[in-house]
Amino acid sequence: MPEVPPTFIARLRDILQLRFTPMFATLPASTLQGISPASPLRRLVKVLGYTAARLLGNIIQPIRNPEPLQEAVWLYVVSQNNYESLHFVREALPDAVLVAGQSKQIGRYNAVVNRLSLRRKLLYYWQFPLALAGLIRIEGARAWRFFDLIFSAIGYYEVYRRALRHHRPRAVVFANDHNDDTRALLLACRAEGVPTAYIQHASVSTSFPPLGFDLNLLEGQDALDKYRQCGPVHGEVQLVGMPKADEFLSMRNQNPTVQRVGLACNLLDETEALTAVLNYLIPKFPNLTFTFRAHPSDTRDFSFLKLQHPNLQFSNAKQESVFAFLTKQDALIAADTSTHLEATLLNVVGLYYRFNTHANTDDYYGYVAHNLIERATTLPELAALLATYQAHKPLDIYQRAAYYNATLGTPDEGRSRERAVRLLNQWLKTVA
Repeated sequence: MPEVPPTFIARLRDILQLRFTPMFATLPASTLQGISPASPLRRLVKVLGYTAARLLGNIIQPIRNPEPLQEAVWLYVVSQNNYESLHFVREALPDAVLVAGQSKQIGRYNAVVNRLSLRRKLLYYWQFPLALAGLIRIEGARAWRFFDLIFSAIGYYEVYRRALRHHRPRAVVFANDHNDDTRALLLACRAEGVPTAYIQHASVSTSFPPLGFDLNLLEGQDALDKYRQCGPVHGEVQLVGMPKADEFLSMRNQNPTVQRVGLACNLLDETEALTAVLNYLIPKFPNLTFTFRAHPSDTRDFSFLKLQHPNLQFSNAKQESVFAFLTKQDALIAADTSTHLEATLLNVVGLYYRFNTHANTDDYYGYVAHNLIERATTLPELAALLATYQAHKPLDIYQRAAYYNATLGTPDEGRSRERAVRLLNQWLKTVA
């Protein structure tokens, strides 16, 4: 396994790895604004607000975990999608518990996730001037641009090391490998000798950190090939397919034509471009049913779309899982989202259309390059593709996903959960 970086600055640089990539620095201004404001004054206000609301709030917020964390297998989650990707392990392993940071938002699962106290995080913010100065020496102006993100990352490593010593978990299983708090817990586990496992929960990118868990359960060859581009691959690697898709593979779309079209957007997508697509397609295809679905973390108000298009349906990502949404669609229009892969597995046609002009995210997951989905660069091209599939939709589209899902077409198809749990159990017997 990789060694824990020896210095405070090096550890923080590892924890913030994704924040210092060219891809992150060149995100659209509208997207970055929600993560780290462009104005230094606004970043300072964000830091002060974080201190008052989050850090001081943690001190007075009681923690009443529904399950004991002592000597358990921790399933660490940082989002609603993480929870849904790891819950099957909780059901299969009697000593597994789902945990998150004290104030982390886990969507509709907020109340049922065990919490790790972050009250002592406040004790480490004296390090901030040293951290900022050290990272400016390494990253230059980029560190100043994201000083609010540096501030919020401080203290995770130290607090999580304390939590590991206190609770002594048998192992920690992750579904995310690049968030700040996730990276901090991973380094803390290495420092404390706690075994770690990783279950991929969505498509990965070559901007991610190198793979560095003791056991890595990946969905398919695509993920392994991309991680090899990120750096040396450490630990045991097994390709297990997509556990969260198991129960839905029997519901593959058998419609010979496209009648229902989903449009899924993420935080990078521009409101104006999304609106333009709907304004163009809905009048052009009056016989099709369109459903709009925003990312569960998207705070934009899209209610105006309902006023413009009374027949437009909506899927609430905070209440309806992505697979439940996809079982109601025949085609999916989206840009850079792993929902395209999930759609293809269900034999839903994927049409790639960009809702932003960010060059570094063009075909971010390589779906177009590997012929998983088809690209349209203009609205007329998109309409032409949709018209083609409206007339005829093949029933073998799902086979395009074999490069991404290792169990597709094998005896283990639809049994990825069983395979993942079996490998986890075997691994736990040897390390914990």
